Amino acid sequence: MATSLGANTYNRQNWEDSDFPILCQTCLGENPYIRMTKEKYGKECKICARPFTVFRWCPGVRMRFKKTEVCQTCSKMKNVCQTCLLDLEYGLPIQVRDTGLSIKDDVPKSDVNKEYYTQNMEREIANSDGTRPVGALGKAPGASDMLLKLARTTPYYKRNRPHICSFWVKGECRRGEECPYRHEKPTDPDDPLADQNIKDRYYGINDPVAGKLLKRASTMPRLDPPEDKTITTLYIGGLGDTITDSELRNHFYQFGEIRTITVVQRQQCAFIQFATRQAAEMAAEKSFNKLIIHGRRLNVKWGRSQAARGREREKDGVTESGMRLEPVPGLPGALPPPPVADDDTPANYFNLGPNSAPAVINLGIPPPPGVVMPPPPGFGPPMYHSMDGIVPPMPPPMGMRPPGQVHYPSQDPQRMGAHAGRHGVS
Repeated sequence: MATSLGANTYNRQNWEDSDFPILCQTCLGENPYIRMTKEKYGKECKICARPFTVFRWCPGVRMRFKKTEVCQTCSKMKNVCQTCLLDLEYGLPIQVRDTGLSIKDDVPKSDVNKEYYTQNMEREIANSDGTRPVGALGKAPGASDMLLKLARTTPYYKRNRPHICSFWVKGECRRGEECPYRHEKPTDPDDPLADQNIKDRYYGINDPVAGKLLKRASTMPRLDPPEDKTITTLYIGGLGDTITDSELRNHFYQFGEIRTITVVQRQQCAFIQFATRQAAEMAAEKSFNKLIIHGRRLNVKWGRSQAARGREREKDGVTESGMRLEPVPGLPGALPPPPVADDDTPANYFNLGPNSAPAVINLGIPPPPGVVMPPPPGFGPPMYHSMDGIVPPMPPPMGMRPPGQVHYPSQDPQRMGAHAGRHGVS
């Protein structure tokens, strides 16, 4: 039975006609000069089953063609992309976003209730300014810490790659390089990510991608403050070449007074020293895994004291200039540190007794004027008659020699040709 003209006109008024789709940066692609095809009332929405305008495009070279899957009304109700159904602000599934914001948006699933709910949401969307989401999402508080940690800051264009060629998996693909599909081994069919449903993604139930992200959020590392209360410096890594100290100051000044900001362009990092430990702890808590400047997620860590850095360098075998020294086999290990001496106790470098006199006399000190010091043993004129067969006396031991002088046997004047004439040498 054909519908009446009035009923047909009423139904057509609810159909959607738009000039441009609602897409995320990943689905739109990296090519700014994109070409789209527009088909008015081309398909029905996979959520509300109403006809809508379908857009189709190729996001880039060697990418698969993509098209819009849901209407713009369903997209605005959840603030998601019309193609991938991920949140437009965080790039996360709806289930993860609703869990992070602690909201529960129960969209009816029956046909009659769904139509009534959609009409009310369309009326609310028409009365809004279009800059904020509507419904329970628009009434939600600010962003949570979990969403800021899991949010994607850059587009993920690998999601636009073609699907895997089923003929290549069976060994029957004859297209070679001209095949528009990927020639790769598929994932494990038992993997939960291999079975995804668009309605589960939209309603936020039983989404395997959301389950994986929530499990990752529960095991994410924390930044514990160091035990040394004197440390008030934070290390900021991954700055790149565009982030300056003024932009860092604009973000961190809200946590407390900043003493110094040191930017090391060569290492692409910065050190921010706060005036108080409380301000440094608050900045570390509010910025760890959440600090994003110019689309770059910065790495926030606590600074280390000079003593701790020196111990780590010695442990890792790194010099002060940053060079890594390889250990030499066969050499003894590092010497133990010297004992800590009191300030009142004089240094005893030779382990001498308290009343013992030094065994070595410093002969390098010049004598007073008018006093002639006797030569040390072994350095004065010989006290014996030179006779053949008599061995000259041995040089003095090392402990009795003047500092800075070394005695060699060839330096003895009795052995430097003084008796050459006696042996018949003219």
